[in-house]
Amino acid sequence: MKRTSQQKDDIYVDLKGRSYSLAHLDPGERTLVRELAANSSRRDWSDFRNYWMARVDEFYSDRGLSRREISETVAFRIGQDLGSRLDIAAGVARAPDYRDELEEIIRLRFRTRREFCKATGLSEDMLSHVLSRRKHLAVDTLATALDRIGYSLRVVPTQRAKRRIK
Repeated sequence: MKRTSQQKDDIYVDLKGRSYSLAHLDPGERTLVRELAANSSRRDWSDFRNYWMARVDEFYSDRGLSRREISETVAFRIGQDLGSRLDIAAGVARAPDYRDELEEIIRLRFRTRREFCKATGLSEDMLSHVLSRRKHLAVDTLATALDRIGYSLRVVPTQRAKRRIK
C-alpha cells in the first residue's frame, strides 16, 4: 500500500501519480485491497493478473455489480496498477512517462495531432519524434506548451524516492 504522511492507509498512489482514497471503502473492500497488495508480492506477473481479475470480479459480482461498474471501482484500479508494477518489474512493460500523458491529452481534448500542435505551438515533426520515443522535449518547452492549453507539469516522487524518505 502506498503511504502518505496524512492518513497512512487511506491513500493509494498509482504509477501515474493518481491518488485513490480508501477511506470510503467498506470493510470488505478494504480487506480485498489488502489481499490484492499482499498477493502481488507473492506471485509472478502473469499469475497475479489472472488472480486479481478473477478475485475482484467475484467480489463485486456477488454484490450485484455489472462488469462496467466493477471496472470503475477503486479495488479494480488498484489491481490493475499492482499488475502493471509487476509487468514493469518483469520487463514485459515499460513505466509510463510524460509522453503517455501527452497522447492521452491529444486523444481526449483534440481531434488531431495537428490541432494539438497548433494550440501548443509545438511542431508536428517534433511531436512525432517525441511520441515515438526518439526525442524528448526540453522541460521549459513542455511547460510552455502545456500552459497554452491549461495544463502544468508536476514533479512526483518515484517508488525509490519514497523508500529513501522513510
